Amino acid sequence: MSEEVRRVERVLPPVDTVEGAGVRLKRLFGHGQVPMLDPFLLLDHFGSSNPLDYEAGFPWHPHRGIETVTYMLNGRVEHGDTLGNSGVIGSGDVQWMSAGSGLLHQEMPKRIEGTMDGFQLWVNLPASRKMSEPEYRGLEAKDFPVVARPDGARIKVVAGSFDGVRGPVEGIPVDPTYLDVALPAHGEFTHAPPKDHTAFGFVIEGEGQMDPQQPHPMGPNHVGVYGVGDSVRVRAGERGMRFLFVTGRPLHEPVAWYGPIVMNTQEQLMEAVTELRRGDFIKHKKVTED
Repeated sequence: MSEEVRRVERVLPPVDTVEGAGVRLKRLFGHGQVPMLDPFLLLDHFGSSNPLDYEAGFPWHPHRGIETVTYMLNGRVEHGDTLGNSGVIGSGDVQWMSAGSGLLHQEMPKRIEGTMDGFQLWVNLPASRKMSEPEYRGLEAKDFPVVARPDGARIKVVAGSFDGVRGPVEGIPVDPTYLDVALPAHGEFTHAPPKDHTAFGFVIEGEGQMDPQQPHPMGPNHVGVYGVGDSVRVRAGERGMRFLFVTGRPLHEPVAWYGPIVMNTQEQLMEAVTELRRGDFIKHKKVTED
C-alpha cells in the first residue's frame, strides 16, 4: 500500500490588523477560518523594526477557554498574570499558557535595536477543560532540543516529537506538535503526524514547496493548510527556508467566540461577560510564596 503524501489544500495570505493598545501585526488565520484549522483558532505574527508598531503592547485583558502560545524569535516581552507569574519572554523563549476558567494577563513588548519578531497561536480547549484550573509554562530557549542533521537542517522541538526527540511542552489536551524548522537550499523535511490531526505550516523566511505537487513556492507570512494523508514533505528553494510546522488533534466541538474568550455556547459567553462586569470572572486563587 503506497504512502499518501498530504497536499496543501489552502494557502492563507496575511491580513494586516491592529490589536491590543495599538500593536500592528499580521493575522495569518482567525475567526473567519473556524473550523478549518480545528483545534487552532488564531495565529498572529508581530514583526517590526519600528518601536511605534509594538510598544503600546497588550495591557491587562482576560482569557477563558483557550491556550495562548507566545514564541519570540527576537526581542523581549514583559508579562504578568493573575496567577502571580511575571517575567520576560526573550529571544527563542516560549510562553504556553492555559487560561482554563479564566485569568487576566498582560504582554508588553520592550523597545530593542533591530526587529521585534514573534508569534502568538491560540489553541482551543475541549469542553471538558474549559473551566479547568489555569496553568502557566514559561520555557527559555535553552530548554528546547534541536535536531541537527548533516545537511545543515535544524529542527527545534517545542512540543510533540521529531526523529525520536521530544519537546518539553507536554500534557496539552490536543496532543500538539510544534516545530521550528530551518532547511538549507533544496533541503527536505519529512514528518508523519497522526493521520487525523490538523496540520499547517507557516513560512518565516525563504521559500519552498510545502508539498511535492504545490505548483508555486510559498514565501514568508503565508500559511499552508494540509489535507489528510500519511506524511508531510517539504522542499526548500534556492535560498533555503524556515517555517513553523504545527499539528494537533481536532476537537469537533462547537465554537462560541467573543474577543479573548472562546467557549462552546452563546450562553457560556454571556455568563463570562457578566462575570467580568460583576468582578467574579477569576475562579483561581493567586499563587503566593510562603
